[in-house]
Amino acid sequence: MNIYGIGIDVVEVERIGSSMAEFGDRFADRVFTAPERDYCERQKRPEIHYAARFAAKEAVAKALGTGIGKDLAWLDMEVRRRDSGEPEVFLSGDGAKFAEKIKLAQIKISLTHAQHYAAANAVVLVE
Repeated sequence: MNIYGIGIDVVEVERIGSSMAEFGDRFADRVFTAPERDYCERQKRPEIHYAARFAAKEAVAKALGTGIGKDLAWLDMEVRRRDSGEPEVFLSGDGAKFAEKIKLAQIKISLTHAQHYAAANAVVLVE
């Protein structure tokens, strides 16, 4: 396997919380999948977990070199947790098609958050 790209993103938790408060479901439905929303809403401070997932999606888009747009939409990415707690990302739709095109082997992500910030990094590995 070879490294295709590396991405990182930092998000202010308050910014995501404000977007959720101002735009509600319109924002959440555009950016987060139903399972992501279910997970975040079960947490003590949902906005922190939404912010971490937002940062993860931005980091993945940077690592893939696509940004968010034609080849990769927000909902083409879903951040999940393994039983071990390790985060993982799944691609669908145009994101999955792009993954096939570049011969994607794996995407490794790491998330972190504190009271005011959430951050993520992503490493895209290809065959």
